[in-house]
Amino acid sequence: MPDVLDRTVGLPAPSTLPDERAARRTLLDQVARLENELSQLFCSTWPRTDMPRPLVAGRGGPRLLSLGELEELRDELADRVSDSRRALSDRTWVEEQNRRLIEQMLLAPERYKWVRVSHEDIGEPGCRHWHVRPRWSFIGMLMGWWRVVISSGCPLAT
Repeated sequence: MPDVLDRTVGLPAPSTLPDERAARRTLLDQVARLENELSQLFCSTWPRTDMPRPLVAGRGGPRLLSLGELEELRDELADRVSDSRRALSDRTWVEEQNRRLIEQMLLAPERYKWVRVSHEDIGEPGCRHWHVRPRWSFIGMLMGWWRVVISSGCPLAT
């Protein structure tokens, strides 16, 4: 079958790819937005050390990615953002439960014998912890005298 002729000149029309600039720009904007969101999520998790890191795998060195590769990158970043949000949500829920536990321990220490909650359990830096112990050791344990002992922080370096 003959090529389509250009009617003005009578020559065959060149076979060109459709203009990908608009699609490429849209995908690059989406990738940039997702990378920004992923970095903001990472920064909001500080000082938690058990949260996912916002590292994105390399794509074979510096080069121009095809539309398919850009779509894969966008989908991978969207999954990472979703996973990071879920992990942060789960972690903040646990931290809120630990804060409530501290409040309950302070109100009724006899119900929470030997329970210990650290600063790390509520998402804060430092070495402080809340520990329910008997007042006056063994005698307090027999008498039911319990109290919450709050540590003063990190031990001194030796």
